[in-house]
Amino acid sequence: MSVSVNEWIAQRIKPDQISRYLREDGSDFIDEQQIEADLASGQHASAEYIREIMAKSLRIETLTPRETAALLHVQDPQLIREMEQTAAAIKKKVYDNRIVTFAPLYLSSKCVNGCKYCSFSTENGEMERRIVPMDELRREVQTLAGEIGHKRLIVVYGEHPDSDVDYIVDTVREVYDCVFKTRKGVGQIRRVNINAAPMSIEDLRKLKEVGIGTFQVFQETYHKKTYTEVHPAHTLKGNYDWRLYSMHRAFDAGIDDVGIGALFGLYDWRFEVMGLIYHTHELEQRYGVGPHTISFPRLEPAHNAPLATDSAYLVGDDDFKHAVLTLRLAVPYTGMILTAREDADLRRKILPMGITQTDASTKIGLGAYSRKHKEQESSRQQFVIGDSRSLDEVVREMAQQGYITSFCTAGYRCGRTGTKIMDLLKCGFEGQFCKLNAIITYREWLDDFASDETREIAEPLIRKEIEEVRLTNPKMFPTLEDYYQRTCDGARDLYF
Repeated sequence: MSVSVNEWIAQRIKPDQISRYLREDGSDFIDEQQIEADLASGQHASAEYIREIMAKSLRIETLTPRETAALLHVQDPQLIREMEQTAAAIKKKVYDNRIVTFAPLYLSSKCVNGCKYCSFSTENGEMERRIVPMDELRREVQTLAGEIGHKRLIVVYGEHPDSDVDYIVDTVREVYDCVFKTRKGVGQIRRVNINAAPMSIEDLRKLKEVGIGTFQVFQETYHKKTYTEVHPAHTLKGNYDWRLYSMHRAFDAGIDDVGIGALFGLYDWRFEVMGLIYHTHELEQRYGVGPHTISFPRLEPAHNAPLATDSAYLVGDDDFKHAVLTLRLAVPYTGMILTAREDADLRRKILPMGITQTDASTKIGLGAYSRKHKEQESSRQQFVIGDSRSLDEVVREMAQQGYITSFCTAGYRCGRTGTKIMDLLKCGFEGQFCKLNAIITYREWLDDFASDETREIAEPLIRKEIEEVRLTNPKMFPTLEDYYQRTCDGARDLYF
């Protein structure tokens, strides 16, 4: 039986799936007074103390809020350089020199919320509203997996009954079922991550059953007064705690890879970093595992959403880089996602600061991949992106910088998730598997999709990576040689 939009909204929030997580006094884990005290305490940290904090990060230990606050206030150029060097060393130690790529895929622009910074707001009468049907979804995946070569997607949905959990389940299943011929093998999406609205435990179990990867919900802002101001109280998103405990419900539904984030520019950026750290500590303490990824998107221009450009808290490039550096050091094991919201030049500068994932060939309009729109269309997409370079261009540039692009999804399918992968990341062991799988999937992509120019630049890099395995991991080297040769001969999806 179908229900009206209002009936659907009324059934959405489950109060008992908030109250069970609250403290005895009914409060949540974001203690704003304590955050302000932490920030104040970090203003006059000595250089010696900052270096002690960096040494702790390099041991792959999560920083305390007060240690994080001290890093947020560093101004000395020499200490900033040392933070950058430490961030790069952490990335190398935990994730090696690989960068994972993905593409966002927007499947709905209908939304019941009224966020003041978003083009999808229900108040925006000029937005084209629709849900992507299955035939168009297949065309989008054909472009992404069959022509561009992506293996991993983050699929994005608005909050609306037409894109509810059943639609999400159907679309995820359809994405996994799509297989396309390539030059030497096949193109297929192997991991579907989800960026969607907060859900109940019951709905999240449905996502677990269909085999999603990481489940993302960004708090947007951890500052309660600001949250209330930018998310109207009469909307679903106006409930701060329903959103705040999204990850708790995901863990309780059996989803053990979760992604958190804040939208930088809604409130003071230092406070938002602290909110992310408090969120990380809460998950570690309650579930024994922190976020699989942390994202830090900035406000970008959005059609009929003036707050996106008029906010008093817009974050400049230098402060943004400082936030990224601090997060890398504060949660050294987590994946760090830098998106195409940022322009190519800034992404180039921030990538060495410990970034592990980035998107490429990004389009965020509904149907924009298969329709191949040449320009960004304000009536079709949520905001304006800053970097529209192709995957081939991004892979080539990263090879020039010495990074191997990884299309690996093996760890998730082998069960290296949740506490298992966190333990492996913290001791540096997961990186050994990931390096092997990065080489194999890089070979796949180069043979199936790369331009001649990109292959020419990438070949010396992949040979260097193979030689490094021979020297540092001799036990696994014979198997790598076997898998690599089989991949060159046309085998696909071999992994460790």
